[in-house]
Amino acid sequence: MLYVKAPAKINLTLDVLYKRPDNYHEVEMIMTTVDLADRIGLENRNDGNIHIISSNGFIPSDSRNLAYQAAQLLKDTYGIKEGVTITIDKEIPIAAGLAGGSSDAAATLKGLNELWNLNLSIDTLAELGAKVGSDVSFCVYGGTALATGRGEKIQNIPSPPPCWIVLAKPKIGVSTAQVYGGLSIDEVEHPNTKQMLNALETGDYDLMCESVGNVLESVTFKLHPEVVMIKEQMKRFGADAVLMSGSGPTVFGIVDHESRISRIYNGLRGFCDEVFAVRLIGERNSLA
Repeated sequence: MLYVKAPAKINLTLDVLYKRPDNYHEVEMIMTTVDLADRIGLENRNDGNIHIISSNGFIPSDSRNLAYQAAQLLKDTYGIKEGVTITIDKEIPIAAGLAGGSSDAAATLKGLNELWNLNLSIDTLAELGAKVGSDVSFCVYGGTALATGRGEKIQNIPSPPPCWIVLAKPKIGVSTAQVYGGLSIDEVEHPNTKQMLNALETGDYDLMCESVGNVLESVTFKLHPEVVMIKEQMKRFGADAVLMSGSGPTVFGIVDHESRISRIYNGLRGFCDEVFAVRLIGERNSLA
């Protein structure tokens, strides 16, 4: 069996510019990968079928699963006769704003490229990933990137300065479609993406912390007040910057010294089951 790591992502910025004629939203966001990951196992099948096995019962095992869709896309595009058993060992919380499903799909594309000897470039895999989901292209590349379009146009940018990330997810799920549908683009404070890019290019930790922003907070906070509480608590416990990732409900805090992690982590564990302290990965993937 071939194993591939599927890391989570966080949004350092998330801006929505306008709604497009195709009903997608034009976005501008800076994302980076963190060291919280699912593990994807891939094993050939002779019957041509795609079979999903997961450690989490809430994950669909049929064509609704993005990893399934990624495998089916490769089979259809390149005429692959073999099937595959995809084992998903979940560590990333589900429906959390951390691109867990998209990362699983990206890992499936990369793993099957090797398992089925397709010899596709990472750029080709990213193009295929865009057909599966908006975040899949970024997850193929990993690292740190400016994502535009509907999220599928990826520009590699410098990684953040070394730091720790504390993630906290409340016991709720958030509908991305509902959040985007409730967004009033003209009434929100838009993050300063250029300032964040400058912070990353210069390695300025303080400026990075000043520049985080996510327009979707305005919607999710109204729908789920507990997300606001987590953000406020994380600030109170001493994080240098706090932001909701994606459409939520996960909130993350940025900390530059490991010595402050335990206070934030233990404080959040008092009222939030899923809390993680992780490092940034930052560097872009390769197929080597």
